[in-house]
Amino acid sequence: MSRPAPAWSVLASACALACGGAVAADAARSLPAELTARSVRSTLDQETLAEGEVELRQGNLTLSADLLRYNAATQWAKVTGHVSLRRDGDRFNGTEAEFNLGSREGYVLKPEYYFERTGAGGRARRLDFVGDKRLSARRADYTSCNRDGTGTPDWLLSADKLELDFEHNEGVAHGAVLRFLGVPILAAPVLSFPATEARKSGWLPPAFDIDSRAGVSLAVPYYWNLAPNYDLTTTPSVASSRGVGLQAEFRYLQPSDAGRLEVHAVPHDRLAGRERHAYEWEHAGSVGSHWRYDTDVMRASDDDYWKDFANQLPSKTRRLLSQAAQADGHYDFTADWSLDTYARVQGWQVLQDTETILPPYQRAPQVGVRSRGLVGEPVNEGGLGLRWELELEANRFELTDRPVGDLRPDGTRVHLLGALSRPVDEGWGWFTPRMSFNAASYRTAVPMSDGRSEASRTIPTLSADAGLRFDRATDWFGIHLRQTLEPRLHYVNTPWKDQSSLPVFDTAPSDFNAVSIYADNPFSGIDRVADAHQVTLGTTSRWQEQDTGVERLRLGVAQRFLFRDQRLTPEEVPGDKRVSDILLFGSGSLWQNWIFDASVQYGAAIDKPVRSIVAVRYQPAPFHTLAGTYRYARDLNEQFELGWQWPIYRGEPRAGGGACQGTLYGVGRVNFSMRDSRVTDALAGVEYDAGCWIGRIVYQRVSTGQTESTTRWMLQLELIGLSRLGSNPLKVLKDNIPGYQLLRDDDAAPSPKTPTP
Repeated sequence: MSRPAPAWSVLASACALACGGAVAADAARSLPAELTARSVRSTLDQETLAEGEVELRQGNLTLSADLLRYNAATQWAKVTGHVSLRRDGDRFNGTEAEFNLGSREGYVLKPEYYFERTGAGGRARRLDFVGDKRLSARRADYTSCNRDGTGTPDWLLSADKLELDFEHNEGVAHGAVLRFLGVPILAAPVLSFPATEARKSGWLPPAFDIDSRAGVSLAVPYYWNLAPNYDLTTTPSVASSRGVGLQAEFRYLQPSDAGRLEVHAVPHDRLAGRERHAYEWEHAGSVGSHWRYDTDVMRASDDDYWKDFANQLPSKTRRLLSQAAQADGHYDFTADWSLDTYARVQGWQVLQDTETILPPYQRAPQVGVRSRGLVGEPVNEGGLGLRWELELEANRFELTDRPVGDLRPDGTRVHLLGALSRPVDEGWGWFTPRMSFNAASYRTAVPMSDGRSEASRTIPTLSADAGLRFDRATDWFGIHLRQTLEPRLHYVNTPWKDQSSLPVFDTAPSDFNAVSIYADNPFSGIDRVADAHQVTLGTTSRWQEQDTGVERLRLGVAQRFLFRDQRLTPEEVPGDKRVSDILLFGSGSLWQNWIFDASVQYGAAIDKPVRSIVAVRYQPAPFHTLAGTYRYARDLNEQFELGWQWPIYRGEPRAGGGACQGTLYGVGRVNFSMRDSRVTDALAGVEYDAGCWIGRIVYQRVSTGQTESTTRWMLQLELIGLSRLGSNPLKVLKDNIPGYQLLRDDDAAPSPKTPTP
């Protein structure tokens, strides 16, 4: 469970620096102190005077100055002139300091401090150490912008008085003000925050959004540190168009369980005239070393929720919300014999619209067992090498909220899958003969198309998979490569069985790709098994670097040939063609910084492409990405996607920004439908990296129908070493732009759970 890193608590390094750390203070005091200087004069058991390049070391603490006076009886050390305290990369510089090596009390006048962990620091009028576990500072500030004396830092967090109590994890700042470009943007007369990296309840940075449906909204989260393994974040919000709302996230962690519950509610949506809500519960756990269980439940109050609150739902399946709970057990009886048992309940909520979605079947329940093993030793060790697989499963399929005209029946299905194979692989080639069967029994709530309510069928399959591996050394633009040629043959013989009257619970045609073209059955699921007497021929060639094994290029081609007409096919209308479409595929990095991936399904019967996907990415340097993807499906869609992250302006170093150059990056992704001649989804924005802060402005447009869309503006200010303010567009950028990189690692700024004014 993540822990919030408080903005002001970086000053806790001062105590760790000067006192050796609250935890290790006793150990630090017991270490001997070493003193070096150009001149040292000492009176036995009294005062020691050191002058010129003075350095006092005790453990990982180093104190240096021009002049040091040390009283052995009281253990007080007073230093003046170019005073510096250093520990583990952190440092304090001042004009004068007094420090007690025994009690760890003391002060530093006019300190300038720097903390390596955050890459930031500040200044104060005076810093006082009160033992191991307390610290106070007057007129203290903090920034990650370099101070070269020629200007004011771009951002500065300051306080009239700062008090830190590490024993009780309590920090208090009086008169705290955060200024950006000289303008106060946050302020609080009294601010409480954690004094260490341990979690503490408090307000988090506010977030604001501009949305075409909700208007302008403001949310201010509050973090509740309930227990070491529990926390809660509540976020009250107000939107100009919809009114007030509340979002809450509860997280918990147990020795064998973890989970989160998130709820979003709008008591009265002024636009819709009703209450709106959604919730999600995720839980995962284990029992012993064999059993695992998890739950994922998501639900929304109404069908329009995915349009009005799109950022509250999964980006890929906003209209299809899952409610599932399952348990799995795994047992390894021997190295070659394992058993898996599982039980699941799967439901769905479909958020319907003018474009109706046929809801998937709900499984209530699904129970099954799988087992696999090896008979004898592997073939290459001289054994029999027979591998067997069995799967027995029972399902109850139900439909709720059935659309008008949906005549699919509810029912139960029990199926048994089995396979026996003998794989042989000699390195230069492989051969795997395989026998399998698919047996299923059905019972439906209403009669099937042939009048029966019960039916069963068993379909056997005989297949063989074989291939060869050839390779040779070659050179390509001065690179030593090893090229392989891997021809492959896959034979399948499955008799025809009439399945037209049987229900289709969980079956669909498999995607036509480099994996499915070598599969025994062109359908996924259990309910349909295609008849086949066919052979698939194909070959793949790879180019790999000889020294590293890195694959630079892969090309392949495959096609299926039928020895008889197929009566049950993935196509809606079975044909008499004896050859399948040709599959061409390739991927790799031919030239440095270029990556491509392509797949083309070429229709042999129509002599035209049926479907194709071509993706190219150019990434010559960090934060330089151009990515284009072309997708085509005959008579369905044709679209082009372009994504980018690229610097469009580099400024000169500025005062207050330190050594930064003020780089402006353009980011975005556009999805253009060539068939409809319109932009479906769009994302565009800029990121300005000033070295010590980053500003982001991102515009997002999401299509919610042929003539509908939702637009959203996200504005964020990231103060390096402190926190992020505003709405966070980073997840949207990472999910939508291939190769997008954060301008700073997530560790560059403390956790968003950072109490602020």
